[in-house]
Amino acid sequence: MAFEINSIVDAGPNEGPLDRDAAAEIFAEIAVEAAIAVMSVYTSDAHARHKPDKSPVCDADEYAEAIILERLAERLPAYPVLAEEASAHGKKTVEGASFILVDPVDGTREFLQHSGEFTINIALIVDGAPVAGVVYAPALGRIWIGGAVATSCLVEPGAPLPPPAERRAIHVRTAPSHGLTALASRSHLDAETEAFLASLPIHERRAAGSSLKFCTVAEGDADVYPRFGQTMEWDTAAGDAILRAAGGIVLDGERHPLQYGKAGRQFRNGPFIAWGDRNAIRP
Repeated sequence: MAFEINSIVDAGPNEGPLDRDAAAEIFAEIAVEAAIAVMSVYTSDAHARHKPDKSPVCDADEYAEAIILERLAERLPAYPVLAEEASAHGKKTVEGASFILVDPVDGTREFLQHSGEFTINIALIVDGAPVAGVVYAPALGRIWIGGAVATSCLVEPGAPLPPPAERRAIHVRTAPSHGLTALASRSHLDAETEAFLASLPIHERRAAGSSLKFCTVAEGDADVYPRFGQTMEWDTAAGDAILRAAGGIVLDGERHPLQYGKAGRQFRNGPFIAWGDRNAIRP
């Protein structure tokens, strides 16, 4: 299986080549700005409601997405964008091999529960692979950035990003000989996940919300994150990009790297397993 991705990606016929880390930097700046709107309704009435698919949505999702889409149109106009809330309102496709996926609030349930475990996700897809991504947890004041390399740092909503030299490089760890640390979704634990984890040498299990699970594996604090229930591509792309930049991989049910741009499936993912140490991968 080919896992490697070039550090330079094509920005389109009217733009020059774009460095993966430069794309991730732009995403990080946009996410930190959008977080101001998210946090403005965090402790007030966010007007929670349900979309036609019964998933929750609130003002934070819509406010943040509007800001993100405006900034992407200004700074990366060559790339089409597929965003969660726009998709819910009828925009369900993008054209071309390169596009951007946006989840303005990943973990809306956690946002409404004030757990802090929600994130703003932005990712660049090229030829089916996530090549740059940002996961920002504004309530925790922490951001994960993945391009050719993966880093993390502390930054408050609306504040300037620390320069790259002041960020912490992150990398997956070698699977511990005493057993794996597994992460499971706090909101979507199911029988298939239980059965899969029972097949592994698990030393510790933790529950967590949103894309924070990908980031925890990426920075070497856990080893595996299985998900068998349905997710959408915008749910996983940014965390996947960070994990790949940190040396890990996300495999689908056929043990191939998770692919993006699945328009025929309306951008739905199937089951996947996120691994840190690739030598620990099991069937």
